[in-house]
Amino acid sequence: MDSQVALLLAQDGVVNGAVYALMALALVLVFSVTRVIFIPQGEFVALGALTMALLQAGRAPGTLWLLLALAALTLVVEVFRHQRGVAVDWMSTAVWAVLMPLLALVVVFLFAPTSMTGQAAATLLMITPLGPLLYRLAYRPLAHATVLTLLIVSVALHGVLVGLGLLFFGAEGFRTTAFSELRLDLGGIPVSGQSLVVVGVASLLVIFMFLFFERTIIGKALRATAMNRVGARLMGIPTELSGDLSFALAALIGGVSGLLIAPLTTVYYDTGFLIGLKGFVAAIIGGLISYPLALAGALLVGLLESFSSFWASAFKEVIVFTLIIPVLLWRSLNSHHVEDEE
Repeated sequence: MDSQVALLLAQDGVVNGAVYALMALALVLVFSVTRVIFIPQGEFVALGALTMALLQAGRAPGTLWLLLALAALTLVVEVFRHQRGVAVDWMSTAVWAVLMPLLALVVVFLFAPTSMTGQAAATLLMITPLGPLLYRLAYRPLAHATVLTLLIVSVALHGVLVGLGLLFFGAEGFRTTAFSELRLDLGGIPVSGQSLVVVGVASLLVIFMFLFFERTIIGKALRATAMNRVGARLMGIPTELSGDLSFALAALIGGVSGLLIAPLTTVYYDTGFLIGLKGFVAAIIGGLISYPLALAGALLVGLLESFSSFWASAFKEVIVFTLIIPVLLWRSLNSHHVEDEE
C-alpha cells in the first residue's frame, strides 16, 4: 500500500465515519433520554433515501402512507387513553399526528416539488414525524419496563419496518442524484463534491446538536431528563414530550443520513440495518452516554471498515463488529455493576 492508496482509503473512511457519527449521535440521544436501544435507527436512513428516490422519479412514496397510517393509529390510541382518564397532551398530539402528516400530504400532492432542495425538505417532512409516532405507539406504554424489554420491542419494530420497506419500495435498489457534481484533485487524490457535502452536513449537524443541548432551554430539559428522569419530572419537565422530541431528532438525523448516502451507494429496503449497526458499535465505544467518544468511535469504525476492505474485503464486516468485543470487555472490567431497576 502506497501513500496515495492510504489517502484514498482514509477519505472513504472519513466519509463513512461521518454517517456513522450521525447514527451514533441519534442512538446515544434516544438511549440517554428514554433508555431505548433503538435498533430501527437505520431504517430511517433507508426510508429517507428511498423516499427521495421516488420523489425524484415523480412517484408518491410509500413513506407517506406509512406516516398517515401511524398518525391515524396514534389518534385512536390517544382518544382511548383520554377515555380511560389518562391526561393527554392534545397540543403535541395535534402537531405530530395531524399537522405534520397533513403538511406532508399537501407538499407531496399539491406542490409536487421538482427541485432537489424541495424534494429533500419533503422527505424530511415525512420522515421526522415517524419518530415520535413510533415512540407513542411502541415505547411510551412501556416507559417503565426494563431495558431488556425495550430492546426486544426494538428488535420486533426493526422487523416490522424492514417488512414495510419491502412492501412499499420492493426489492429493487435506488440511487439518487448527487447534491454536488463537483470534482476536485487534491494532491493527486480525487475528491467528489458529494463526499464534501456528506462531511460538511454531518459536521454542521453535530455543531447544531451541541449548541442545541448547551444553549437552549429545550436542549437543557432533554439533558436533565437523560441525567435523572424522576428528578426532571419533579422539576416540571414533561418527560413524555422529551421522548417525543428525542425520537423526532433521531428520525431527522436518520432522514438526513439517507439523503447524504443515497447518491454514493445503491440503497435497498434493508440497507439501513448494517448502517445502524455500525453506528451502534460507535455508540457502544462511547458507552451509550458520551457524545464525543461516540463521534470518535464512529470515525474509528469508518477508517477500520475502509482499510479492512483493502486488506481483507471478505472479512471487513467481521472485523468491524469484532471491535465491539474488547470495548464491552474493557467497560465490563472498569465499571461498577448496578441492578437494572436502579
